[in-house]
Amino acid sequence: MPTYQPIKVYENYNSLSTNMDDEDVELALRSPKVSDAANKAMEEKKSLILSDNSQQQQRLVSLDVFRGLTVALMILVDYAGGILPSINHTPWDGLTLADLVMPFFLFIVGVSLALTYKKLSSKAVASKKAILRALKLLMLGLLLQGGFLHGLNDLTYGVNVEQMRWMGILQRIAIAYLVGALCEIWLKGDHHASTDLCVLRKYRLQWVVASVLISIYLSLTYGLYVPDWEYQIPVGGSSSAPKTFSVKCGVRGDTGPACNAVGLIDRMVMGIQHLYRKPIYARTKPCSINSPDYGPLPPNAPSWCQAPFDPEGLLSSVMAIVTCLVGLHYGHIIIHFKSHRDRILHWMLPSTCLIVLGLALDLLGMHINKALYTFSYMCVTAGAAGILFAGIYMLVISNLKLKHTF
Repeated sequence: MPTYQPIKVYENYNSLSTNMDDEDVELALRSPKVSDAANKAMEEKKSLILSDNSQQQQRLVSLDVFRGLTVALMILVDYAGGILPSINHTPWDGLTLADLVMPFFLFIVGVSLALTYKKLSSKAVASKKAILRALKLLMLGLLLQGGFLHGLNDLTYGVNVEQMRWMGILQRIAIAYLVGALCEIWLKGDHHASTDLCVLRKYRLQWVVASVLISIYLSLTYGLYVPDWEYQIPVGGSSSAPKTFSVKCGVRGDTGPACNAVGLIDRMVMGIQHLYRKPIYARTKPCSINSPDYGPLPPNAPSWCQAPFDPEGLLSSVMAIVTCLVGLHYGHIIIHFKSHRDRILHWMLPSTCLIVLGLALDLLGMHINKALYTFSYMCVTAGAAGILFAGIYMLVISNLKLKHTF
């Protein structure tokens, strides 16, 4: 049964604030013996420490708070998004409150990986466990989003493998988790890092991976030729011939709903029958008279309005991995910098730069777009996650110090 123990042994209450390491306020470990004075001094911090008789565990309180707020945000937009369009997912370009949920989760995964693999006894064993976790998450995603579960009013059971959706939210998280875990296990130096330059050198191969992923995404998004394509939708009863729609493209570098490289790659690799059949762009003004909500097609609607499109596609997931790697870097800051001031400074500076870069790219034509997971979208959302995480960290530290004072 879990028991609660103070963090460290302190000689007396008065020396507690001067002897305490900054990391001890946030990261708590089991301690075998404690004095009575230390017990009294640390009584208010018992909620931070959870130790088990069989193993030691670490919890980063600010990360737990951030995770809880993200879950609450997800629930809010799921239930209130249809009532308040301003917080619902944007139909195409732009950014709303709902569009922050996915990158926040990916950012949290990255921070958690840095703490999880801080010390490794065996890289091979850790890699095996990471692969198994990712496979479990993939299978769970297929179970929930692949068509295995049906609505209460749908009495047809079973799965049509020929039309099952392959990608989804959990699948994307699984992919990002696996790449981030393998990078943290295999692509970091063994030397101690205590300065900015040493930290960059220690994890330089991870930055190389992130740069390669960004280059692949940008090259394919803006360099891949998108030809004309067709899709079919059923009409009337199952015996009726499906209706065929033709979409005219023949362009490169287009980031609109019809002719983007993200959709092309998904259609080529997975097949259009395996994509999400309720595309987000069906809520745009050209496709819905109730825009920004779903609705009937307006007169002279474009031919692509009903075409399947997966918002968690293959190419867009490449940039999602980068968000996880950004979170991984923020976790490294916790490990290598012990001062609260240093941590907050090293979080706020890159976060601000990411947001400024993302907004500048949006003004220059690389629009913020969740469905495509554009580079500008990654910058803005990762920067927002970093600033929010730093803010929560400061609030948690201030709260703990206030409790300690009284």
